[in-house]
Amino acid sequence: MWSSSFWKASAERAIKTFAQTLVALVGTDAADVLTINITDAVQASVVAAVLSVLTSLASSTRGNPGPSLSNESTGS
Repeated sequence: MWSSSFWKASAERAIKTFAQTLVALVGTDAADVLTINITDAVQASVVAAVLSVLTSLASSTRGNPGPSLSNESTGS
């Protein structure tokens, strides 16, 4: 958990989670462009990204070293 590779992988996952959540939330409002509340969508995306980092921390003691529960190697 204290390695730079752990934090790089965690950051990558959090950024992906943020982007996916934002696209999903904005996409569901895309039918009515005038009602998109971008502030709420960004706030929900930030919460999802924080949860992603917390999940990485919680799973750091399982499987191979890194922020994933996977047993597969992350590659060096």
